[in-house]
Amino acid sequence: MYGAIKVSVGGPLKLVFRPWVEGLENVPAEGPAILASNHLSFSDSFFLPAVLDRKVTFIAKAEYFTTPGIKGRLTAAFFKGVGQLPVDRSGARGAGEAAIKSGIEVVERGELFGIYPEGTRSPDGRLYRGKPGGLARVALATGAPVIPVAMIDTEKIQPPGKVVPKLMRPGIRIGRPLDFTRYQGMEHDRFVLRAVTDEVMYEIMKLSGQEYVDVYATAAKRQIAEAAKAEKEAARAARAALAQAEREQAQKEKEQQADQ
Repeated sequence: MYGAIKVSVGGPLKLVFRPWVEGLENVPAEGPAILASNHLSFSDSFFLPAVLDRKVTFIAKAEYFTTPGIKGRLTAAFFKGVGQLPVDRSGARGAGEAAIKSGIEVVERGELFGIYPEGTRSPDGRLYRGKPGGLARVALATGAPVIPVAMIDTEKIQPPGKVVPKLMRPGIRIGRPLDFTRYQGMEHDRFVLRAVTDEVMYEIMKLSGQEYVDVYATAAKRQIAEAAKAEKEAARAARAALAQAEREQAQKEKEQQADQ
């Protein structure tokens, strides 16, 4: 199914958007590897596999596979077809542990495992701090090389709120494999996990040219949402104050007319 969907989806993507690629030779023709990429758009998981000859398996939230109805079944079939693995996000550490287990299984089969160290899409196009769990633990548990990947301009193709995608050429830069076998057996050392993750994020930053922000993207999204909420409430309060002032002015003018 992966091959059929790659042809039916990947082929048109390449034909219509003509993504440019640098460093394709850094992806091994066979054997396990971890592709660690920045995350700008929902389409990242489609453009990257489209330009590679090998299958790439990514992690996807379980809701994509369990939605009822015809649309839900079609969505589940599509995500399975493009090599996405469902991860149950229930529980405090459910998502992380499930992703790590799934990633290790993919790598141990000698395949390519794709992961976004930021954990979620960038809210503003900048590169955010990588989460030290999934990527580093899979790399240290398996000894597989980590290949940094930079998706470029994919967020500009279909910005939030836009239905019709913009026809433009996104880019993909693939860096040289990083070897972390010197840390094998230390996958539970939080300082080692942090060091491995930061090294990968630094390479992604060099490839992408993005501004780096040393906070998690999830925290940035909360801050943006809170700021938007505060702005909305302030605007509502300003409108209410203006309306009250207009009512008071109207009442004052009415009283003045009555006195005359």
